[in-house]
Amino acid sequence: METSTAIYLSMALPALGVILNLILRHQANLRETVTFGIALCTFLSVLCILANEGSGSSETFVVLSIMPSLDIAFNVEPLGLLFAVLASGLWIVTHLYGIGYMRGNNEKDHARFFACFSFAIFSVMGIAFSANMFTLFLFYEALTVSTYPLVAHKGTPEAIKGARTYLAILMGSSICIQMVAIIWTYAITGTLNFTMGGILEGQISHLMAAILLALYAFGIGKAALMPFHRWLPAAMVAPTPVSALLHAVAVVKAGVFTMLKVGIYIFGIDFLAETGASDWLIWLAAYSIIAASVVAMTKDNLKARLAYSTISQLSYITLGVALATSMGVMGGGVHMVTHALGKITLFMCAGSIYVVTHQTEISQMNGLGRRMPVTFIAFLIGSLSIIGLPPFAGSWSKWLLILASADTGELIIIGVLLISSLLNVAYLMPLVAKGFFMSDTGEKNSISFKEGPLLVWLPPALTAFGCVILFFYAGYIQDFLMPLIAQE
Repeated sequence: METSTAIYLSMALPALGVILNLILRHQANLRETVTFGIALCTFLSVLCILANEGSGSSETFVVLSIMPSLDIAFNVEPLGLLFAVLASGLWIVTHLYGIGYMRGNNEKDHARFFACFSFAIFSVMGIAFSANMFTLFLFYEALTVSTYPLVAHKGTPEAIKGARTYLAILMGSSICIQMVAIIWTYAITGTLNFTMGGILEGQISHLMAAILLALYAFGIGKAALMPFHRWLPAAMVAPTPVSALLHAVAVVKAGVFTMLKVGIYIFGIDFLAETGASDWLIWLAAYSIIAASVVAMTKDNLKARLAYSTISQLSYITLGVALATSMGVMGGGVHMVTHALGKITLFMCAGSIYVVTHQTEISQMNGLGRRMPVTFIAFLIGSLSIIGLPPFAGSWSKWLLILASADTGELIIIGVLLISSLLNVAYLMPLVAKGFFMSDTGEKNSISFKEGPLLVWLPPALTAFGCVILFFYAGYIQDFLMPLIAQE
């Protein structure tokens, strides 16, 4: 299959999933089987692109020309292809988990739920293969719109309020800030094409470059950089499969992916290093890493704690861009993958606990680990990966970011990264300790094992296994991303 055909197919299949979910809304088993088949075929189409292009770049395929040098166009490059493989692969796991969760928790409106889910993946594929900032922005906005009904799915006053906060911050930041940055970039360069080495060198002063970077950093609200982070905890009112989608497969990863694309292809890493335009962003990212971790420690609600953990972890990737070194970019790219596996595991475990016990507060979970060992062991593995402890995947990205900080002489940032890992221990491990080592006052003498339905506990078990396996194969991701820094 030609690369252009595979790119269009990777977007057309999820779009077809939207339609079929609505048509088959009264035939649950058939609808969910068809959607699973579409998810699998989407992943295979992305693998076809991988087989064709490897870690290289393809030509640009223009769909529609709007203005001179302003097209809706797609191409393949290593970072986008990595994001597409990650999103399409995790869609398969998340869809299976969604079936188990929605049925096990007796949620309503399954057809609408999975239709919006499919539309979100369609948007993500468009983001991953965008050849310029204009195309990426269109799909970025489509992703926000498609996930709004997912956040509001339960229809309760709390869900509606959270969804409004979600929409207001993401749409407000992108339209009022990011769009200004995009228009400014086009005005001074005459193009928005993603170009290796960037398009701004020689076009803008050092001070203006720092201001433009601020517009992008704050305008890309999905990266959850403080103070534009409140949408993420607000969105935790959504069903847990949505939280997994937001935190691992689609929304936040689209945000940090866009940050990486802007740093590499709009500004250029060498240009950022020469101008010092990103120096301020280093400290803001460092603040977000520590501040969000401290807030996470204060949250008793499990999903709220994981939400603030995500805010902290996303800032690792922003930090990688801000350090403006090859190692920083590499660390950010690897962290995009390792965090996805670790965090989707944690959220699916939270959903598994809720399906079985309907408990949401960590203080209520004493002794659950002895009754739900698979879920809690998966949570332990996901936590250790997020913490960055070998032999789990998350250790490599943190190691690369520490090396990047040392390379730039930012010794304080090394301290921030190490303190962050200790804070990760402080807010993640108490649940494991409570689950396995504290007694449940309502527990009978003989412990009865009670995991949730198969499709609720098996997906997090698989992604937890992936956190271990990826530790030994993280070098392949580094090699895959090497063209991003080889040409800098």
